[in-house]
Amino acid sequence: MANGESGMAVVLPQVVMFFRGGYNPNSTGLIPVRQPAVRHSLFAIPHSPRMSHHRYENPLLTRYASDEMASIWSAQTKHGLWRRLWIALAESERELGLDIRPEQIEQLRASVDDIDFERAAHHEKQLRHDVMAHVHAWGEQAPDARPIIHLGATSCYVTDNSELIQTKRSLELIRDRLVRVIDALATFAERWKDRPCLGFTHLQPAQPTTVGKRATLWCYDLVLDLEEVEHRLSTLRFRGVKGTTGTQATFLTLFNGDHAKVEQLDRLVTEKMGFSSAYPVTGQTYSRKVDAQVLACLSGIGQSCHKAGSDLRILQHRKEIEEPFEEKQIGSSAMAYKRNPMRAERISGLARFVISLQANGAHTAAAQWLERTLDDSANRRLTLPEAFLGADAILVLATNIAAGLELREDVIRRHVADQMPFMATERWLMLGAAAGGDRQSLHDVIRRHSLAVAEEVSRGGANDLLGRLAADPAFAGVPAQALGAELEPARYTGRASQQVGEFLSEYLDPLLLRARPLAAEPESAEVGV
Repeated sequence: MANGESGMAVVLPQVVMFFRGGYNPNSTGLIPVRQPAVRHSLFAIPHSPRMSHHRYENPLLTRYASDEMASIWSAQTKHGLWRRLWIALAESERELGLDIRPEQIEQLRASVDDIDFERAAHHEKQLRHDVMAHVHAWGEQAPDARPIIHLGATSCYVTDNSELIQTKRSLELIRDRLVRVIDALATFAERWKDRPCLGFTHLQPAQPTTVGKRATLWCYDLVLDLEEVEHRLSTLRFRGVKGTTGTQATFLTLFNGDHAKVEQLDRLVTEKMGFSSAYPVTGQTYSRKVDAQVLACLSGIGQSCHKAGSDLRILQHRKEIEEPFEEKQIGSSAMAYKRNPMRAERISGLARFVISLQANGAHTAAAQWLERTLDDSANRRLTLPEAFLGADAILVLATNIAAGLELREDVIRRHVADQMPFMATERWLMLGAAAGGDRQSLHDVIRRHSLAVAEEVSRGGANDLLGRLAADPAFAGVPAQALGAELEPARYTGRASQQVGEFLSEYLDPLLLRARPLAAEPESAEVGV
C-alpha cells in the first residue's frame, strides 16, 4: 500500500480483496489491487493502522511487566537519554575549548524531552538511519544548535551508552524486587520453621523436613541471584566517548592532537551521565560479553523462580499450600469448582522465556566481527528489553505469591501421618534389635509388612504398619507403646528448625542489612491477568 493511503478488506465468498482509498458504502469506485489473496472469509481482518487492536501488542507490556520497567525501556526514555548524551558531549567539548556557544546548549536543554517522534519517523523513512533521523528532528527544534549535535560522535555513542544506562536502572529495579521477594520468603520461613512436612526425593516421600526449611531453599536461590545482580551493578561501566572504531581518532582531530583533552572528554561525559568509570577499551561498541553476562544473571532469576514455582504447583496439587486467590477469581471457564495455581504457572511460563534469551546474548557476543558488525542491533532491540520485562514480571508475581501463601496445616499433618510408619521403620528395627531380635530377620519382617501395607495404601486402604508389626512375634519384645512413640514427626526433621534460624540470623539478615539501603521501594505493581 502506498505511503499515506488507507485500505480495508472487503469480504466476498471465499475471497479477500484489498482496495485503495478506504471504504465508502455509497461509492462503487473501489479499485481492486492486483492478485487478490484468496482466503476463507473467517480470517478476513479489517486493516487499519489507526486501530491498535488490529496490531500485535507485546503481552509483556499489556499483561505482565510493571509500568516502572516498561518506562525504562520506552521510546521516550531511550531518545530522552540520547538527547542528554548529546548535551553532555556538547557541554564537555565546550568546557575543553571547542567553539560551542552557551546559547546553543541552552536551546538543546529547552527541548530535551519535547521529542517529535513523527518528524523523526519521517526522517528515518528517508534516511534509513534512526540516529541521524533524531539528529535532524532535534535540529529542526533547535536550529541554532543543529551544527553541534553529535559533534565527533558515532551512533554507538548514543545507542550503547543509553542502553548501559537503561541496563543499570533495570538491574537496580530487579535488585529492589529481589529484596522484597526474599524478605517475604524469610518471613514465611521463620513462621513455619517448626512445622514438619514430608520431604521428597525423586518426587517420592522421603525423610521429613519442615515447611520453613523448604522455603529457605527457594530463598537462598534468590539470594544467589541478588548477589549476582549486585556484582553486575558494581562492574557495569560506561562506553564513554570512544569514536567510530574505538580509537577516538575523530576527537583527537577535533582537539588538534591533544591526547589529554580527549582523555578528559571521556571522563567528563562519563561522570555527567552518572558513571564512575568507562570501559578501558572498546571497538565501536562496548563488549557484547557484558550483555551476555547480564542476560545470564536474568536467566538465573528465571531458573530460581521456575524451580520455586514448580515446587508450589506440586504442593498446591497436594493441597498443602495455596497461592493467593481473589474473591471473584475464576479457575476454569468450564469447571467452576477449580482453584488453579495460575500465578505459579505463569511464573514458570515467563521463566522459560527469560531463560531462553540467555542464548541470544551468548550468540551475539560470539558472532561480532572485528570492531563491530550490525547483526547485533535487531537482536538486542528484542532481547535486552524483553529479558528485563520478563524478569520484572516474574518477580512481581513471586512477591505476590510469597507475601500471600496460605498453609493447609491439617492436610500436611494427614500426609505426614500417612507416611510416618514407613519413616519409623529404621528406628523400629533398632528397637527390635535392642530387645534381642536378629537384625537381619527383623529387616525381612519389616520389608514384607511394608510392601503389603504399601499395596493396601495404593488401593485406598489405611496405613496399619504399626499394628501389623506390634502383632508380629518378631517384635514381641518391644511394647506397642514404644513403637508408637517413634511416630512423632518432629523427631525426624533433624536440625531443620535450627538451620532456618541460623540461615536467617547469620547469613540473610546481614545481607539484607547491606542491600536494603541500596534498594528503593519499587512502585506498586499489580499482578496482571
